[in-house]
Amino acid sequence: MADRKKNIISALCKHMSMLSLDLNSYSNNLDKDIKSLCIDIFYSSPSGPSITKDSELMKWVEFASNFPVDSGTSFKALSELNEDLSNKSVILDNGFKISEADVVVFAAVHSSVISFSNSETNKLPHLLRWMDYIQTKCDVGDTFQKILLEKVQFGPPASKSVKKVEMESNSKKTEPDAKQASSSDVDTKKKSTSSVKKAAVDNQTGEKKLPEKVDEKDKDISVSLLKLQIGHINKAWKHPSADSLLVEEIDVGEAKCRQVVSGLAKFCSPAQLSVCSDRLVVLVTNMKPSKLREVTSEGMVLCASNEDHTVVEPLIAPAGAKVGECISFFGHDGKPEDVLNPKKKQFEKIAVSLFTDDKGIATFKGIPFMTSAGPCTSSIHRASIK
Repeated sequence: MADRKKNIISALCKHMSMLSLDLNSYSNNLDKDIKSLCIDIFYSSPSGPSITKDSELMKWVEFASNFPVDSGTSFKALSELNEDLSNKSVILDNGFKISEADVVVFAAVHSSVISFSNSETNKLPHLLRWMDYIQTKCDVGDTFQKILLEKVQFGPPASKSVKKVEMESNSKKTEPDAKQASSSDVDTKKKSTSSVKKAAVDNQTGEKKLPEKVDEKDKDISVSLLKLQIGHINKAWKHPSADSLLVEEIDVGEAKCRQVVSGLAKFCSPAQLSVCSDRLVVLVTNMKPSKLREVTSEGMVLCASNEDHTVVEPLIAPAGAKVGECISFFGHDGKPEDVLNPKKKQFEKIAVSLFTDDKGIATFKGIPFMTSAGPCTSSIHRASIK
């Protein structure tokens, strides 16, 4: 327990840029509990006593102070922490900002996590993802052995039509004759194209179209190429010459609001989009402006839709998200394109990996759309996003 206290004190002082505080000065106070030691450090910091008034922070300091020593009980506590981190990036749920709570809890649980077997740690994916983020982005000193994390690439769930095509393809390929196998491949591709053709609908125009093929080399294209911003719909109205389209005036924190055309007329009315003063959406703002039925569109409202495209809704930005702020994705820190090149089909190649998970959280390959107030969501679970 004394080692744990020293680790917490060292990491917390390092994080709060209080290196002038000599660790040895606390050696005579290690009989205090962890909470008391943390409060002493908080009072010595430039922020002073105000930090201790943060009830959410102090709750996690209490968690670290009472964190069990024996492996059985500690694993149960870590399982609860793992569940708590399932829909947020950091402990206090403030975007990606690492707080004192993250540092204190990281230092408290590190020795337990590092001692677990692979089979045990594999049951704590959200906890490991969080610990990897803290050890990568935060300077907690050299006391802590680096936790190695095997990062798994996620993909969107296969649709029923794709699974059906795979089964048909496999059954035909049982024939040993090479020519018959080749013929089966051709038939499978035709059936796959046919099934996709029936279901594919463009969320932007509301019209059916064939999806673009994605080459193997484009599977790992980064979502960071997109500039996704939180927008506020000021007003919406029907497109003057297209029954399936709506036109929206959207504020994304720029000097002038953007005009955007969306294929939402069949799924919601203009009043439903604009009547709520807090209606926030996710907008792709680095698409090349284009005209849809002679009306200029300066972006794309991202929407979730079910498999047969009978239910469609704009993604829901969390309460507290700021107009104009950019969506971020853990592990994807690249710079967005100034303007997406329509000829390269960049958005289309990324869109095949955009979907909502079992909880309705919007993701790219399983990585949440994050804002300063938390992840973007949808009421439609396991939906495609476009």
